[in-house]
Amino acid sequence: MNYRLLGKTGLKVSEIGFGGEWLERHDETESIELLKYAHDKGINIVDCWMPDPKSRDIIGKAMEGRRDSWYVQGHIGSTYQNGQYVRTRDMKHVRPAFEDLLARFHSDYIDLGMIHYIDSVEDWNNTMNGEFIEYVHELHDKGAIKHIGLSTHNPVIGKLAVETGFIEMILFSINPAFDMRPATEDLESMFDGYDKDQLSGIDPERARFYQMCEESDVGLTVMKGYFGGALLDKERSPFGVAFTPVQLIHYALTRPGVSSILCGYDTKEQVDAAVHYEDAADDEKDYASVIANAPLHSYSGQCTYCGHCKPCPADIDIAMVNKFYDLATAQESVPESIQQHYRALEHTASECIGCRGCESRCPFGVEVAERMKQTAELFGS
Repeated sequence: MNYRLLGKTGLKVSEIGFGGEWLERHDETESIELLKYAHDKGINIVDCWMPDPKSRDIIGKAMEGRRDSWYVQGHIGSTYQNGQYVRTRDMKHVRPAFEDLLARFHSDYIDLGMIHYIDSVEDWNNTMNGEFIEYVHELHDKGAIKHIGLSTHNPVIGKLAVETGFIEMILFSINPAFDMRPATEDLESMFDGYDKDQLSGIDPERARFYQMCEESDVGLTVMKGYFGGALLDKERSPFGVAFTPVQLIHYALTRPGVSSILCGYDTKEQVDAAVHYEDAADDEKDYASVIANAPLHSYSGQCTYCGHCKPCPADIDIAMVNKFYDLATAQESVPESIQQHYRALEHTASECIGCRGCESRCPFGVEVAERMKQTAELFGS
């Protein structure tokens, strides 16, 4: 395993990391064994945004006797309320959620205290002014978090974070498809702005963000490197071709400022496939040829979230509904976070009146009415 400095934190993290989101899918003993297996392969950084007790207990038990050899990204503002994940800045929930994290990890510190998931400028302004950010600094001052980090999907927020001077590292979503869409405050709005006849280059806003991180020595760790597995599947890949784990890992690790890509794992074989990157030949890492040879019109029948379907007489944000549907169906079960964001929409798929006006405007021939029906069934509303 190769290790890289995580920006100005000075921590040497494994190029291949562990995204813990899928741990709760499995038996506790099995997941503990998987984490230990990954650690034995040289992986030393794990992300825990998950607030549920099971996921936190698994990571805590896997680190027993090894705590000093793990670097943990622990999120502040990710809470568990009434059996559900809730992102909040409300201190009556934030404080006990972080204290719970320490207790379940049997630790008095978190290496990387992550300001959890800011994608909008409004949320940024609210978070950076008041009790929440005061609490983050309080934790840092007393050593409960060793370094201050932040998670975001929006390069605009990323650049603001770099400019603070006190945020030392950022967890950011990076893969070839995401890099080609412009900045957005919508969590899952990852493919806007494509021309149907070609896959354009990296968005300038994202390119500048990566450059700023490198210039300011703000380390990047990577989430959503495989886009929930969609980029590994020709049928679901927006490029119309499949990538390999090694190619996607190489893509992420070749972005400026990136230190580690945190992959999600269900099995030891998936860990092995990721760690294989370290001894892969150059031709195995070649993602550029895959992109260059991707077929034109690869979006036929697939929603690219372009917005041509507007306006909807029922005021449904069709593109956003489709994004949540695609994200949900990219995994074996609908993630709690996607459930929450879908439920927060002002108008959901169940309100579709089946007029099909949107279908006449769709440049890719998406059967929107049928998709709305499937989405309503999937989310139960």
